[in-house]
Amino acid sequence: MSQATVLLVGFGITNRAVGAQLKARGCRVIATDDAADGQLRSQAAALGVDLRERPAPDDWPDLVAGARAVVPTPGLPESHLALGAAAAAGTPVVSEFDLAQRWDSRPTLAVTGTNGKTTVTLLAAAMLEASGIAVRVAGNTETPLVEAIADPQCDAFVVEASSFRLGHSRCFRPSVGAWLNFAPDHLDVHASLSSYRGAKAALWRRAGEHTTAVVNGDDPVVVSHTPGRGRVLTYGLSEGDYHVNGGALWAESEKLADIAELRRSQPHELSNQLAAAAVAMAGGAHLEGVRTAMATWAGLPHRMALVAEHGGVRYYDDSKATTPHAVCAAVRSAAPAVLIAGGRNKGLDLSPLAEVADGVRSVVAIGEAASEVERAFAGRCPAVPASSMDEAVGLATERARIGDAVLLSPGCASFDWYGSYAERGDHFARVVRAMIGGSP
Repeated sequence: MSQATVLLVGFGITNRAVGAQLKARGCRVIATDDAADGQLRSQAAALGVDLRERPAPDDWPDLVAGARAVVPTPGLPESHLALGAAAAAGTPVVSEFDLAQRWDSRPTLAVTGTNGKTTVTLLAAAMLEASGIAVRVAGNTETPLVEAIADPQCDAFVVEASSFRLGHSRCFRPSVGAWLNFAPDHLDVHASLSSYRGAKAALWRRAGEHTTAVVNGDDPVVVSHTPGRGRVLTYGLSEGDYHVNGGALWAESEKLADIAELRRSQPHELSNQLAAAAVAMAGGAHLEGVRTAMATWAGLPHRMALVAEHGGVRYYDDSKATTPHAVCAAVRSAAPAVLIAGGRNKGLDLSPLAEVADGVRSVVAIGEAASEVERAFAGRCPAVPASSMDEAVGLATERARIGDAVLLSPGCASFDWYGSYAERGDHFARVVRAMIGGSP
């Protein structure tokens, strides 16, 4: 691609890393951005990237026609004019994954799924590290894959593979690819549920005889996309190559861990640990490395994190749960619960929340989607709106009984009240601790 012109649509973290790598390889880079500021302009100038701000609709055909390839920023809506112009001009749209694999031949272990991607990615990386294999975690993280490949010291890359990146990948073929689950999500970006599903399925689209697919046997959508080529490893809570039996986790006939000894042992957490073990062992981890990482795994911040226990009530921060699917898993783990849910809906149908209504004593609905949350539980359990996190925690505490959990598991994005799910979860924790005054 040397001397070619490449068009970057959006100039955020990922495409800045893409731009740097393309410039280092002699390409001309044009970037567009609808929210450019002084800092972004300075970064573009430092990289030698031609930054075009806020292109008009009529500008896209010419921008695309002059490019060898188009690289969209992760999360660019499928309806964006740049993608339509690229299709009309026959200009290929590629992802950072495509470029990274073109430039580096080291193994990639990729993890996708509606929920659990970050957990499985980080745990699999820990298992590999404990086995003496140097890895970098990349992808849908703070480090794009095109940036991670600049590290000459690592043996492999463990990649959190979002639909945003997979959906635009043309030739990405990971050495190991795990698909954890499927449920509606990101319909504010993908044109339809079918399109979102197709983006996830792209993980295995190019599977070959030297690739390994890690398949969640408990998810029928995932199973229906099992590739017909290459090695297949299955996992599940009852059946699979990696499974649960007799109070323990197993890799075929090898015991990985007794559940009673694990720090995280709810059903969805056990499923994630089985998936991570399958990914890591397919990537070369040994049993002792897997066991060591499992024994010390404490979970992720903002994912069913116990904030406090007071007056016989447990308070959990599950702010990372931004889909109904994730909320349902959390409620099943914590029931009976008083649920704090809502925020900015990502174009999803929230009615599946009613599936766990029997485990919810009461609902406190927050944010822009408060009325949608209330409708989801109408006739199933009491629901009340709150106009702030302080009010939400107070109302939830009033409704909780001894033995209950107060569970912040929003099922929505955070961007109505907060800058991130982490900020939302941190605020929830501060409010809880202030309310109980540091009492045990």
